[in-house]
Amino acid sequence: MTKSIMLITAALKQIRFQAALLQLEKGPLVCAYAKQRADLCWSSLFGDGPLSLIVNVRGKFLACLLLPLTMFLACTPQDRQPHQIVRPVKVVRIGDETAAGVMSFAGEVRARYETTLAFRVSGKMIHRFVEVGDLVHKGQRLARLDSNDYQLGTDALHAQLKSAQAEQDFARDDLTRYRELLNLRVISPAEFDRRETAYITARERVAALKAQLSQATNQLQYTDLLADRDGVVTALEAEIGQVVAAGQPIVKLARLDEKEIHIDIPEQRMAEIELHQKVRVTLWAGGDRQITARIREIAAAADPASRTYRVKATLLEGQDEARLGKTATVWIPLTTPSRIAVPLSAVFTPQNEPGRPRVWVVDEQAGTVRSVLVQLGEALDGERIVVAGVVSGQLVVSAGVQRLAEGQAVRVPEQVAMAMQGSVAERKEDQP
Repeated sequence: MTKSIMLITAALKQIRFQAALLQLEKGPLVCAYAKQRADLCWSSLFGDGPLSLIVNVRGKFLACLLLPLTMFLACTPQDRQPHQIVRPVKVVRIGDETAAGVMSFAGEVRARYETTLAFRVSGKMIHRFVEVGDLVHKGQRLARLDSNDYQLGTDALHAQLKSAQAEQDFARDDLTRYRELLNLRVISPAEFDRRETAYITARERVAALKAQLSQATNQLQYTDLLADRDGVVTALEAEIGQVVAAGQPIVKLARLDEKEIHIDIPEQRMAEIELHQKVRVTLWAGGDRQITARIREIAAAADPASRTYRVKATLLEGQDEARLGKTATVWIPLTTPSRIAVPLSAVFTPQNEPGRPRVWVVDEQAGTVRSVLVQLGEALDGERIVVAGVVSGQLVVSAGVQRLAEGQAVRVPEQVAMAMQGSVAERKEDQP
């Protein structure tokens, strides 16, 4: 029992000691209150009677031990701010960047000049000298029509021309004799005019027959279909024994000196393509090898069925390996205006403001962070996203954004901190 009383006495002394400390910090009012609480504690424990009347000292002893702690917490100054935690963060300095992209379209290797050849006269085709894929040269015979009728027409015109030439010679000689008689005044001038008219008629008839004969000769030659340039046969439209009309397609011939890729572009992509723009072409059978090409033609109107625009890209190299009909992919580079991108980890959404993404921006002078509302754009490579609402050159927290609060002090990496100090010093020197 004596030991317990000694412990209680020591606790009360501790209470009076804390009251003395409070008198130094808070003044006499708080000190008086502490002393009063100590006296009440002593009276509640021992009362006014002798020590032998103490009952339940052990339970009251525990209450007395807790009393100093309660008084100390109650008397703590309320205007003292709690110690703020400085959190280390990882930051990144944002800047304007020109994001370059590329879009690809599948197409087919075609010849720039592809001509459909046809007979210039009608008739029955009796010979065809080429097949699809054959290389031909200029002037080479490709097909032939039955030329018997045209040959007979040419022979008839030959005979008529000879007869007309004989009549012309006779009329010329006759006109010479009548001119001499006119000089001797044997015939009248009217008779001489009739002879002269007969000669002129015979002469013009000969000229007309010559023209008809030339036309018949040409038609006879047109029964042979000849290649008008070097190239390759890409299609055959008629077979032997078929009666064809003048102008009906017979053979399709493509030149090999200039090839191009035909692609179809949707209308929403037309604004991103320019005439004479350089592009890259890869062949499906050629692996990853890229061939340089240039946009040569952009259709002025969309196809009525597919609602796409036909674009033709001329190959500047690789003519030999780009065989006609091969599947190719055209890669068109895209250049977008300058924009700002931040890491995806820098973007967060507050719980009380869903749908309003923000980022933490570091105040380089104060060393604190503040949240800035941003608008999200398209996602980029490297786990980045385009945003609007921040300024180029700002420091943005890129890791640990969920642990920060508005105005919280942060600690950036040493290298970034040294760069921040240097930039602040430069700004101070620039100020007048």
